[in-house]
Amino acid sequence: MPPKILCVAEKPAIAKAVAQHLSGGPINTHHVNGNRYVKNYEFSFNFRTWGNCAVVMTSVLGHLTSLEFDEQHRKWNSCQPRDLFEARTQINIDSDKKSIAKNIQDQARYARTLFIWTDCDREGEHIGTEVVNEAIKGNPNIVVKRARFSNTERNHVIQAAHNPIELDERAAKAFPTLGFVVDRYHRVRNFKPETFWLIKLMHKKDGIQVNFNWRRGHLFDRATVTILFEMCLDAKLAKITKVGTRPTSKWRPLPLTTVELQMQGSRFLRMSGQEIMKVAETLYQKGWISYPRTETDQFSRDFDLQSFIRKQIPDSNWGAYAQQLINGAFRTPRSGRNNDQAHPPIHPVNYVVPTSLSANEKKVYEFVVRRFLACCSEDAKGQATEIELEWGGESFHTKGLRVLERNYLDVYPYDKWEDSQQLPTFTLNETFQPTEAKMVDGKTTPPNYLTEPELIGLMDANGIGTDATMAEHIQKIQDRQYASVRLRGTGRTQVREFIPTTLGVALIEGYDNVGLDVSVSKPFLRKEMELKMKAICDGGKTKTEVVQESIEQYREVFVLTQRRIDVLKQSVLKYVVNNGQT
Repeated sequence: MPPKILCVAEKPAIAKAVAQHLSGGPINTHHVNGNRYVKNYEFSFNFRTWGNCAVVMTSVLGHLTSLEFDEQHRKWNSCQPRDLFEARTQINIDSDKKSIAKNIQDQARYARTLFIWTDCDREGEHIGTEVVNEAIKGNPNIVVKRARFSNTERNHVIQAAHNPIELDERAAKAFPTLGFVVDRYHRVRNFKPETFWLIKLMHKKDGIQVNFNWRRGHLFDRATVTILFEMCLDAKLAKITKVGTRPTSKWRPLPLTTVELQMQGSRFLRMSGQEIMKVAETLYQKGWISYPRTETDQFSRDFDLQSFIRKQIPDSNWGAYAQQLINGAFRTPRSGRNNDQAHPPIHPVNYVVPTSLSANEKKVYEFVVRRFLACCSEDAKGQATEIELEWGGESFHTKGLRVLERNYLDVYPYDKWEDSQQLPTFTLNETFQPTEAKMVDGKTTPPNYLTEPELIGLMDANGIGTDATMAEHIQKIQDRQYASVRLRGTGRTQVREFIPTTLGVALIEGYDNVGLDVSVSKPFLRKEMELKMKAICDGGKTKTEVVQESIEQYREVFVLTQRRIDVLKQSVLKYVVNNGQT
C-alpha cells in the first residue's frame, strides 16, 4: 500500500483545482457528510519528497474555529463591560464546521503526512494551524508540511507539491478609518473662501497663442498685485530668459499590489474596494489570476514573465500588444520597495475569453492584465519644452510637451499623457510687447470630501488594516451608518466619496474630547497593533506578550472613557439630537 497524504485547502474551489492538476487523470469524488460544499478527492500522485502516494484532497471553508468568552460573559447583559478584560476565552469549533473538522480527523487517522494548501499569508497560516489541531486528534503522529503557492496554474501547483515547506507557526499567532473621513469633513465645512489676485500674460506669435503663468502664482493682497502689474505695464517689453528642451518620460507602473488594485480599481472601474476584492478572489479561485492579497511590488529575477505574456496573445483587444512584447519590446519591470516574502505581485495566470466572465469579473481581469502588460513595457517617451520670460521684474513661464513614443500607454488607458499646447519658436534674449496682459481675481475653493482611493491611501500610509482588510474597514463604517457614500464626477472620472453621518461626527468628536493619551479616532493604536502582529511573525514578540500589552492598553482607554462618559454623551446629544447646533 502506498503511503497516504492528506491535503487540505482553504476553500473548495482551490481543493478542486489542485486535485485536477495533481491527479492528471481519474479522480474519485466523495461528498462530506453534513456539508454540501466540501468534497474529498482521491487520486495518486508521485511527490519527489514522499514518492508515489495515495492522496486525499479536501478543504475547509475558511476558519474552523472562533474565539468566544465563557458562558457567563457571552451575552450583552450578562456582565459589566469592564469584567471582559479579565474574563476567560475559549476556542470553539463553529457549529456549521463540525462536520468538516470530523472529516479532517477521520482522513488523518490513516494518513502519514498532512499537507496544508491554505493561502500563504498570516490568515492562511492560522487556518492551517486549525487544520493541524483537528488532524492531530485523529493521528497524533502525523507529519505536517505546507505548500507555498500563489496561483492555481498547473505547473505552479505541481512545483509547490514537489517542494513542501514548514508551516509558519509564528505567523499563525499573529475607529481610525472614520477619523480620516470626519477630519476631511471638518476641513470642508470650516473652509472660508479667500479672494486672491494674479497677473495673466498672453502673447501671440506665428499664429499661436501662448499663455504664460506668473511665477508667484497668486497673492492675497490686491494693492501689492496692482503695484507689480503697473511696473510690468511701464516696462512695456518682455524678454525671453530661458528656452529649454529636454527628453522626458512617463514611467510605466510598478507591479500590482492589493492596495494599488483597490485604489486604482475604485478610481477607474466604478467599484468599491470590497467589491473589487471579492471579484479578485473569485478570479483567483477560478485560476485566472494570482493570489490577490500581496504587498509585493517586485518580481523575482527567476519569474518567467514572458510565459504569462504569451498566454494573452489570443485576446482581440490586447493580444497584438502582448505579441509585440514577445517580439522584442519586453522590458524587465521596475521594482518597488515592498516584498512580503509570501506572494508575487498580482498578475494574470491564464487567459480567459471575456464572454466567460461576468461584467465585474471582466473589468477586474482586464485591469490586472493591462497593468501586467504595462509594467513589462517601455516607459512613454516625450520632449518637454520650457520657456521663461522677465517682464517688469516679474517672472513668467510656460511649458509644452510632445509625446514621441506612447509605449506602455497603448495598453494601459488608465494613465493619461498627451501633447500640451504647441509652442512657437522663441530665442534667448528675444524681446516683444505682450499681446495681452491683465490683472484678475479669484477665490480659493474648499477641498472635496474624501474619496475611496484617498481613504485607502491614508489607511495604507498610517498602517490601518492589512492590504486584505482595508476594504472591510471601509465597509464597516458604512454598515454601522457612521458614513454614507455618494458618487462625484461623470464617466471615467466618477469616484466614490465619503460623508460622515451626524452619528459618525458625534462619535469622533466625543472620543477626541474625552482626552485620551492615544485617541481611538486616530491611527496610532491600530498602527501599533499591526506592528506588533508583524513582530510576532518576525519572531521579535510572542503572542502572549502582544495580547497582554494590548489588553492593558485598551483597558486604560476604556477606564478613562467610562470616567468621562458624560463628555461623550454631550457630543452625541449635540449632533444627533440638536443636529450639530450649539
